[in-house]
Amino acid sequence: MSKLIITKDNGVANVIIKNPPVNVLTIDLINEVNAFILSLKDDRDTKVVVFKSYHEMFFSAHLDLNVINGTPGGQAATIEFSSMINNIKAMKQLSIAIVDGVARGGGNEFVMACDLAYGTENAAFAQPEIGVNIPTGGQGAVQFARRMGKSKALQALLIGNDFTAQEAEKRNIITQFVPKAEMDNFLDQILAVIGNLEIRDIVMYKEIIAASILDEEAGAEMELRYFLERAKEKKTEIIIEAFLKHGGQTEREGTDFPGLFADIAADFSK
Repeated sequence: MSKLIITKDNGVANVIIKNPPVNVLTIDLINEVNAFILSLKDDRDTKVVVFKSYHEMFFSAHLDLNVINGTPGGQAATIEFSSMINNIKAMKQLSIAIVDGVARGGGNEFVMACDLAYGTENAAFAQPEIGVNIPTGGQGAVQFARRMGKSKALQALLIGNDFTAQEAEKRNIITQFVPKAEMDNFLDQILAVIGNLEIRDIVMYKEIIAASILDEEAGAEMELRYFLERAKEKKTEIIIEAFLKHGGQTEREGTDFPGLFADIAADFSK
């Protein structure tokens, strides 16, 4: 890997994108992202993948303009980019984008492909492809339509303007705006909770949510099936016993719910 800096610690893979000068999504970078994601297919230890940028101004500028042409090589690179977006969406691990700079075009599509996305006051998000005579190519229009609705998506795509993180949060482009000064602590808190989960927990909720978006009834059926299966597990029985032992279903739930779960976790760490 020459475009990605990857470190793993305690179930979290931190992936820093470093493709000077502005983290353009070149074919080399796309291939590295695809290779890394595919390497996680049978990885049961990695639960979360956090994508960040090495560049202080850009998360990713956009897809490499040099591949936007009618040549076989250009067309193939564009298809690989589309595959990268689908690969990110299909990961069983929880994917998180931390955006502290510009994410336009393919960069914004990369962000929207992730399960969770957080932007700082330095972030900007846009789909400006119409300015170079093309539509979005990595599901940008699809995601804008699903997240914003017809009129807001149409306006954003035809104008191609930047959205701040606060504006992007309101339009469901990202999950949440988080001030840069608070981002590390915010992310640590999220990872501390998810670190106690199993990879199958993440997969379960991804499947339920995906099914529910397509078909509410199908989502409800899947949810109930998972519930009934998990209810029979020995792990569930042990956790519920500990929950009740430490004050579950008493007034402690109203005054010290986090502490209740901390006591349960302490039991399991012994």
